[in-house]
Amino acid sequence: MSDHSRTDALLKMAAAHPEDPRPRFGLALEYEKAADWEATARELRAYLSLADDEGNAYGRLGHALRQLGRDDEAREAYRAGIAAAERHGHPTMSMEFEEVLEDWN
Repeated sequence: MSDHSRTDALLKMAAAHPEDPRPRFGLALEYEKAADWEATARELRAYLSLADDEGNAYGRLGHALRQLGRDDEAREAYRAGIAAAERHGHPTMSMEFEEVLEDWN
């Protein structure tokens, strides 16, 4: 399946099942592969409004926002990712996000 048809299929799934976070996360990954950071951030925010993420999506959102030059929002996303990772018992992910924030320049 091509990237375009995968994106089309996910868009249809998201429209048919707006309460399901999975198509939103899938769309975010497709847009991330294409380096479409605005669309990546939009879909990750939609996903996060529907799901109790364990941290990964927050890290991806932080990265996308940083690519867009929206550093304050990116830092907030990483901080939310730290909290989610700790809440779900993922100390390594939490430490990764803390390192990103410490090394920010």
